Amino acid sequence: MPRSKRWSSRSGAPGSEAGSASLEFITAGMILLVPLVYLVLALSSLQGGALAVEGAARQAARVYVQAPDQATATERARRAVAFALEDYGLDAGDAEVQIECSGGPSRCLTRQALVTVTVRIGIALPLVPDLLALEQSASVPMTAASTQIVSRFGGLE
Repeated sequence: MPRSKRWSSRSGAPGSEAGSASLEFITAGMILLVPLVYLVLALSSLQGGALAVEGAARQAARVYVQAPDQATATERARRAVAFALEDYGLDAGDAEVQIECSGGPSRCLTRQALVTVTVRIGIALPLVPDLLALEQSASVPMTAASTQIVSRFGGLE
């Protein structure tokens, strides 16, 4: 008796399940692999967005406290946010930047004043089609805040 017939006759009907294990492995692998790949893509996108927002807030607060006057400080902070977000491929026009000062809006750059910059943006999930405005509802809001103190040797008095 040839060897192939002997092995197939032990497992049931000869040749009835030939190749089904590889088909089951490929099917189960695809069912598990596709969501796993999407999860990795989504988490990496969200992590990149979190790093971008945190870096933008930190850099904006740093340049704000070093500016010579309020108008220049606001403009430099917005440019720093735009630069940091564009570095991660995010649109700076979608970001909301809020600047708060401990001494009130007119006393932001006085010595020892605390300046807090808050940046908010929605990070879109990858591979979501722009069908029926799903892209807007399929985004995760990210917020970061950074506080810097105006130097006691600088600032306005």
